[in-house]
Amino acid sequence: MKLYTHPGSTAGRIVQSFAADQGVPLECVIVDLMTGEHLQPAYAALNPNQLVPMLVDGDFKLTESSAILKYLADTVGSSAYPKELRARAHVNEVMDWFNSNFYRDFGYGVVYLQVFPHHVRPNADCQAGTIAWGVEKSHRWLKVLDESILGPDRTYLCGASITLADYLGAEMISVGDLIGCTFDAYPNVRRWMGTMRALPTWAPVHAVLDGFAASLRGNSYVAI
Repeated sequence: MKLYTHPGSTAGRIVQSFAADQGVPLECVIVDLMTGEHLQPAYAALNPNQLVPMLVDGDFKLTESSAILKYLADTVGSSAYPKELRARAHVNEVMDWFNSNFYRDFGYGVVYLQVFPHHVRPNADCQAGTIAWGVEKSHRWLKVLDESILGPDRTYLCGASITLADYLGAEMISVGDLIGCTFDAYPNVRRWMGTMRALPTWAPVHAVLDGFAASLRGNSYVAI
């Protein structure tokens, strides 16, 4: 199986983190987002979305990190995607919560428009207003994550064992490293992220992100 990805892509790292930690064999094909390779006709012919990641398994192609995670987990029979109906539904619920609620406001409303020029709003008032809105909404979601999804007793998002939701959610939280987010007001989130960062496979998967975050230190950002 081939994974078309880039180490700077949050969605790509979601799949890479799961595959590395669970021992899923993948051949990674780097699509250079920095030079716009994903926008060129050759890649667009493979993936009309012109995004990463994309999984190719023989004559089968699959996009969207959540769908790829579930496909890989079922392919290798990973316990990170439980078979029992209600347990699996809960994992799906938390994954959808991150995708539909948290990341919309945190990733696109707080982080990206402060770091990536093509996300910057057309004027200063619009930029500041969007960030303020994103911060307010992100605090709401982080409170839910800290108090209701995790709470003081859960090791992982869905209980005592790691699931697909953890791999997806941890990447969406860790993108806050780029702007210096500490999440000090959310101790359960910090505890859970400490558990995820302690995975032996975390450092190699995140080397590029860590380097990028280091290069941004010293800049002034609105962080959480």
